[in-house]
Amino acid sequence: MVPSTRARLPAPARGERRALIGAPDPRGAGTMETRPRPLVLIRGFGGLDIEDDRRNAYQGFNDGTVYPGKRGQNYIYEGFVIKALKSSEHRYNDATDVIGYYPSAVEGPTEIAGWNPEFVKGSIVIDPRMVDDHEGWNTRGTIWVFRYYDLNPRNIDTFAEGLVQLIERIRYLAERNGEEEFDGVDVIAHSMGGLVMVQAMRLLHEAAVKKDPSVTQGAAESIHRAITLGTPHRGIAFQRMPEAFLSFVHVKAASELGAFDPTSTEFLGVPTWFPLSRLLTVVGTNYRDYNIKISSAGNRLASLLAGDGMTYNRSDGLVKQAAAQLPGAPRTFVHKCHGGTDSLVTSREAYEIAMRFFHGTHSIRLSLDAARINGDEKDFFGRSEFFFGVTVKPRFVDFSLFEQSAAAENCYGPFRTVDLSDDGPGALPTALSQPLAASDRAMGWAGDGRLIWEGWIDANANPKAPDMVFRLDVYVAERDTLGIGFSDNVIFAGQYWLQVIKGAHPVIFIHTTEQTLKLTSGLTDADAETVIDPRISRATEDATPENAAAAGWTFPVGGPNFAATLRLEVAASDQAA
Repeated sequence: MVPSTRARLPAPARGERRALIGAPDPRGAGTMETRPRPLVLIRGFGGLDIEDDRRNAYQGFNDGTVYPGKRGQNYIYEGFVIKALKSSEHRYNDATDVIGYYPSAVEGPTEIAGWNPEFVKGSIVIDPRMVDDHEGWNTRGTIWVFRYYDLNPRNIDTFAEGLVQLIERIRYLAERNGEEEFDGVDVIAHSMGGLVMVQAMRLLHEAAVKKDPSVTQGAAESIHRAITLGTPHRGIAFQRMPEAFLSFVHVKAASELGAFDPTSTEFLGVPTWFPLSRLLTVVGTNYRDYNIKISSAGNRLASLLAGDGMTYNRSDGLVKQAAAQLPGAPRTFVHKCHGGTDSLVTSREAYEIAMRFFHGTHSIRLSLDAARINGDEKDFFGRSEFFFGVTVKPRFVDFSLFEQSAAAENCYGPFRTVDLSDDGPGALPTALSQPLAASDRAMGWAGDGRLIWEGWIDANANPKAPDMVFRLDVYVAERDTLGIGFSDNVIFAGQYWLQVIKGAHPVIFIHTTEQTLKLTSGLTDADAETVIDPRISRATEDATPENAAAAGWTFPVGGPNFAATLRLEVAASDQAA
């Protein structure tokens, strides 16, 4: 057994119950009260000419991807909007035609009895006729596409103010319908759309404080949860490059370019306006498939000018991995490019991650409890450094919720010690709190206790199934930094299937093959003890998990050259709809 290096938090008080993975939520997802909150979709930067973007009804969120190598429901991804409209688990309705966006103010209809005139005229207006066309209309479970490029003037402030107005109109419609107290919208924002959302958070917070000076994180009254897809929170690396180069990439759109300033630390204000635990940053890693090659080249050149060489790109083709994160906010990696086919906005991964974050019943934390690399794996001739990575896939969905790999250039490290206990690249929150450096790697652990991945699961997704299954791919590599030995040694690569048996006392089995236990109901403790198979092990329940309100388990992984103990903690999510 390799020794653990973590400090444990106090155990829960006597009688305090930990979060359990119990039976499906009896509320279901069909009633108005439990249907999803309104969902606002925000597109990214449109470039110099935005005329075609203005003609795009759903601003790219109706574009999907075909995966010829996959089968069944994994073969064709219809795009975010259609997938959400078709969902049997979290059904949404299209409300895109209820709001109109205009470059200059328009007058409302002549007959507006029962309507507040403030919301049926101006640049962002409710169309009462379209509301009437939606029989039994309710804001719960509605999708709204924020068409900010229809507004004038074209700048970030205009767009942020427009988003605030959109949310105000959704709130008004909810109140007019006599719905239960409005508790905010969910938001998915791609690229620059995330910067628009952050500025709107500031405005919403300031408005809330103006009404009540004691309010903290005032934007949370209007936005419940938010996801950013490849948003350059910390800027774009090559924006600091020579003006001649930038003018070649983007000739105009000065306000939007200014928002990409890599020397700015305005992002540090976000936790003042909104709770970071409710803001998920999705980070793309596949720069090779990004079609705008000059942007990808710009990231490499920026690294070269910073003295870091051109070995690594570490971006989605446009936005550096380190720039798409916020200090203190949860994040996940997907091996997708910034835009285009099978990208951050058009891939199935984006949808699966979003639905779990918005509607998950439980949060999951996967951490490295202990590790040791066989001393023989250190480079005999040069100086070794090590990298560690994990990929997570759920059963039935052949897409990753979190992915680290050599190709993605996003594994944790480099580490110099064989137990991976040294500082490596340094503390992640500290690195992310600084202005973006051109060579900024920010590849430290995701959180305290060597946190690998923080994600969300929905125990109600398949209420008839007594279990949930995830596949973990574990990867450990070594390279020589002196250039004498090999640069790509693989120390360990293995796959594990985690089968979580739901119930009042959950049990987790670790499988080394895809053949998990076939169950029609849960297992009692006595039943679990009868499982005897050399390919199956039972995770050890952790009496004192990091989170005292969570249920925790530990289990071993590894082979001849690497041994580790991983820790899995599951807690009831405060984010469930």
